Amino acid sequence: MAEIRPFPAGNFQQLDEAKPSSMHWKIMFISGMGFFTDAYDLFIIGVVMTMLRSLWHTGKLEEGLVESTALLAAAIGALLFGRVADMVGRKRIYGLEVLVLAAGAIGCAFAGNIWWLIGLRFILGIGIGGDYPVSAIIMSEYAGKASRGMMVTMVFAMQAAGLIFGPLFAVALLATHLPHDIVWRILLAFGAVPALAVYWSRRHLKETPRFLHASGQEEDSRGKLVRAKHFDEKHHSVSFWDGFHRLANDNKLLSRLIGVSLAWFLMDFAYYGNTVSSPLVLSALGAHDSVLKKTLTQLVIFAVFAAPGYAVAILTMDKLGRKVIQSLGFAMMAIAFAVMALVPNIEKLVIPFVVIYGISFFFTEFGPNATTFVYPSEIFPVRVRSTGHGIAAAMGKLGGFFGVFTFPFLMRWHGLLAAESGAAIVSVLGLVTTLSLLPETKGKSLEELSSEPGTPMERAQAA
Repeated sequence: MAEIRPFPAGNFQQLDEAKPSSMHWKIMFISGMGFFTDAYDLFIIGVVMTMLRSLWHTGKLEEGLVESTALLAAAIGALLFGRVADMVGRKRIYGLEVLVLAAGAIGCAFAGNIWWLIGLRFILGIGIGGDYPVSAIIMSEYAGKASRGMMVTMVFAMQAAGLIFGPLFAVALLATHLPHDIVWRILLAFGAVPALAVYWSRRHLKETPRFLHASGQEEDSRGKLVRAKHFDEKHHSVSFWDGFHRLANDNKLLSRLIGVSLAWFLMDFAYYGNTVSSPLVLSALGAHDSVLKKTLTQLVIFAVFAAPGYAVAILTMDKLGRKVIQSLGFAMMAIAFAVMALVPNIEKLVIPFVVIYGISFFFTEFGPNATTFVYPSEIFPVRVRSTGHGIAAAMGKLGGFFGVFTFPFLMRWHGLLAAESGAAIVSVLGLVTTLSLLPETKGKSLEELSSEPGTPMERAQAA
């Protein structure tokens, strides 16, 4: 495909009307590999901890910190990389986050004790969080308006491959009967492989035309950004705090920011609590099952329920729309979690329990897990688009942190009743947030959605 550049005066019609091409698929793949790694790393720690409990005799506090620290760090990474990508450009920072991620993954594999592992998981989390806003915005700003939802969802849906590969790889290693002290280190080290595989490609992506126009810059033949003729210092502040002030001082943008951030916080609380703690949840079926058997059960649930959920989200994102899918997902999650919490002794009915647990995963993926990633890549003006996405992603990771940290305590306190009741309540709150605060975005250009003036004259009039 020929290189895309905007028409004069910031008319992005060529971009908006573009159908998915080889360039789009390339961007989708190299962006999506970050989410393959994200899902792999955040899932595999649950399997690793089933081994470390007996090897290192860990306590509840240490277990909770190991499984949740990366999510807390991801919030910091999302805020930092999100804001910097609006200040200096998407391409200038793209790829650096996977180096941080890879360093953390390799370091974790060589951890000598639980506290070293906790500290290195923090580094890993910074890289994971940084990948969210930059990958989403690059895909969103290049995609055509009729396929933008599908393309951004496909970036995120690479998580499905990570969720399936993780337990497959774990099962393969466990089946070799290698010592667990070797197995867990291999599992954690592998997280660096897909991240490093796309580093070079990320560093050589072209800057998005929308950022170039908004920042008053052009990209020369060597990929260097230089000031364009329409550059106006007044409209191109690169202060770190400027982006946050712009979002906070505009009532419409602030309302949208609260909507996407709160929805993502609530979704990740339920999602990561259930996903990372899935070995603990599934122990309700068989407390004395082997690590291998529990991991195989997780693999079946992810393959049969979660992966099709991602697929349906991809196929329907630009047809049903973000708001419909997110509302339906939250509603069905609430029902599934409530059934697991309130039906007496449901864990003794193996097949019904697994099916209901699986349905919760299907409607998480075909629901808010996908849409909370898509929404903030669309509803903010280009100068704060990555900043807004970074804030929303950070709030999501904070929700995940609290979910992962509290889920084991809830399970040990009152089992499924406590843990899944909490997940059901936050799902209902997510539904209310979606219906009351978020717009529909399907089929609209990014400029329509952000109501951002596109020409110099319109910018002058708006000012």
